[in-house]
Amino acid sequence: MSAASFEYFVVEVAAGVAQIAFNRPDRANALHLAMWHELGAVLRHVDADPAVRVVVLSGRGRHFTAGIDLACLQDLVREAGTHTAGRREEVLYAKIVELQATVSAIEQCRKPVIAAIHGACIGGGIDIASACDLRYASADARFSVKEIDVAIVADLGTLQRLPRIVGDGVARELIYTAREFDAAEAARIGFLSGVEADRAALDQRVSAVASVIAAKSPLAVRGIKDVLNYSREHGIADGLARVAAVNATLLQAPDVAEAAAALRGKRVARFDD
Repeated sequence: MSAASFEYFVVEVAAGVAQIAFNRPDRANALHLAMWHELGAVLRHVDADPAVRVVVLSGRGRHFTAGIDLACLQDLVREAGTHTAGRREEVLYAKIVELQATVSAIEQCRKPVIAAIHGACIGGGIDIASACDLRYASADARFSVKEIDVAIVADLGTLQRLPRIVGDGVARELIYTAREFDAAEAARIGFLSGVEADRAALDQRVSAVASVIAAKSPLAVRGIKDVLNYSREHGIADGLARVAAVNATLLQAPDVAEAAAALRGKRVARFDD
């Protein structure tokens, strides 16, 4: 087992799975500026660690995350206010783009990221969860695209990613109204891959899924994520060209021979990181 030290996240790596937990439970894991910056550092860390094949993102305490700390928004506006007109907008724009890059780091991580959601997943929590590859929740989880209720537009990825997950009409209703929806509805609309009775069952389910993925060829898993993300933004012909290029490399890798040998020998395949 290996571990890395961060102020606002607990990170543990074992058996190819990196467990990343938001660690500000006294504030419902609401993210202030320092925590947003550290999230990006955490994702870069696990992406670079060859021992990590799958990432699980969860929250310490009673909640996954209550989203962005409102004090964070106030700090951004206050800082921008020290500049003159024109420069204020420039400063705010740069800060928003910086926060967007933090969330996008989840999607850009070469390893699959699984969200294990319990309690509140509000506002920025939807941005984060939407950037993950898979999402599971306990029955007590509750969700809301909350930004409209604080008179702003969700700007960290929900408007871009959520409609692709649940469909445009469903996403628009949730975004315009900010209404709360529970885990059962989240699963019904396709936001979640599964719902478990409680936190213990959720952790067990997610650990099982992560372990299955971690046992696969890491080269192939990373190739799949690359092609899926690329194909979402491009047409079919471009996507086919991308996967052809990826498999032209993978077919020469030792993982293919090992997978074939394992199938013939009816044994578990063993892949290098």
